[in-house]
Parts: sequence; structure tokens; C-alpha cells
Amino acid sequence: MIEVSRHITLDESELHFEFVRSSGPGGQNVNKVATAVQLRFDVAATRALSLEVKERLRKITGRRMTDAGVLIIDARRYRSQERNRQDAVDRLVHWIRRAEEVPKPRKATKPSRGAKERRHKVKQRRSDVKKTRRKVRGED
Repeated sequence: MIEVSRHITLDESELHFEFVRSSGPGGQNVNKVATAVQLRFDVAATRALSLEVKERLRKITGRRMTDAGVLIIDARRYRSQERNRQDAVDRLVHWIRRAEEVPKPRKATKPSRGAKERRHKVKQRRSDVKKTRRKVRGED
């Protein structure tokens, strides 16, 4: 079991790892050993997450989630398979924690009187500058 927070724990059997050959640093080791990890987590099918968390997770992860609701995380930062595996799990936990946070609702506000006056002064100054660039009447 992977503890994400006090309310969420993931069963490790829900995580599917696939190991592939990595690009990047490692020399000949890269050509011989499958160190890169591709973690697949079926967000749509899991019971560990509420519908609200699933929806926020879909927004946060963007293109990393398929249309079927499977989150795919590629980890190839390190040269060892185990470190990449742990990196993928850490990123999954990080995203779930972010999705668990309920965003604070935005309160609609209006600009203050001072802000309106400052904006008007800037506009007036710009207008005055443009007026000085015009041709003077009578000169043609």
C-alpha cells in the first residue's frame, strides 16, 4: 500500500510498471539495460479516489492521461531502474496530493476608486502625448 495522504492509500497492484530502454546518460549501459520506467495508473477504475479528485487530476495531468482515464508517467531521469521506478511513484503521489486540494473559490471584485483614477491618468497622459504628434491646423 502506498500512502498518499491520511484519506488516500493506493494499492500497489493498481500500478502497472513497464521497463524500457532509456535515452540519455549511461553510455553502453543505456543500450543494454531497460532502466526507463513507464508507470500506468487507471484513474477511472480506481476506488481510492473520489470523483472530484479524479476530475482535478485529469485537469492537472493534461496530456499524460488517456481518454480512457489511464495516467501514464515516464521516468527516465536516473540510470537505475529502481530509482526511476521510485521517481514515477513519487510523481504520481505528488499529482494526487495536488488534486486532493480543493481550490479556493474566486471572489469577484471591482477595481477600487484609486485604481480607476490611476488608470484614467495614464490614459490621459498617453492621449496628451499623441495630441502633440498631430499636425497643427493652418500648416499645410
